[in-house]
Amino acid sequence: MCAFWKNLFGTAKNTKALEDPMKKFLLVGLGNIGSDYAGTRHNIGFEVVNAFAKAYDTTFEAVKFGVLTRTKIKGKTVILLMPNTYMNLSGKAVRYWLQQEKIPLDNLLIITDDLNIEFGTLRLKTKGSDGGHNGLKSIQALLNTSKYNRFRFGIGNNYRKGQQIDYVLGKWSAEEESALPERLEKSCELLTAFVTSGVTNTMNNFNGT
Repeated sequence: MCAFWKNLFGTAKNTKALEDPMKKFLLVGLGNIGSDYAGTRHNIGFEVVNAFAKAYDTTFEAVKFGVLTRTKIKGKTVILLMPNTYMNLSGKAVRYWLQQEKIPLDNLLIITDDLNIEFGTLRLKTKGSDGGHNGLKSIQALLNTSKYNRFRFGIGNNYRKGQQIDYVLGKWSAEEESALPERLEKSCELLTAFVTSGVTNTMNNFNGT
């Protein structure tokens, strides 16, 4: 029993290095690695997290299951992760880094694309189904719950029957591309609010914007 508590909290020497787990957040942008997927609608999670990292002047480094960076916002540690597992296995990276950093599930936020929302519309939820999204499906399976925060960035569904995969893995239209910088800036504001103001206030202030 003593060994358990020693491993969990460390020795007296290390106590000052411990962080309050409630002040640590894991923000995960979903996407697929590789140049073929860069700039595609399905990779909007990567784009949002990249924009957020730039806004806080922090850079990523290669780690297990992806690339990661961290920053501080009002005394809280924010860890940004982009998995390299490809979309279908996103849950492996999410579960590993939640456990590695001892972050409570309430402080996890998954950032992903959503076909069922108009382009650029932002929507934050605390639970829900995977909606057929393979990244969310993997996360739900490995976390064994659908009750985790997810920020869905609308990509619209302007495609013909049978063209869904091509649309999702396709590049932004010229009109979407021109609107994207402002939408990414708004997304960064949402992420900051999630960390500093809580999920309920953030939903009230940003959903549908």
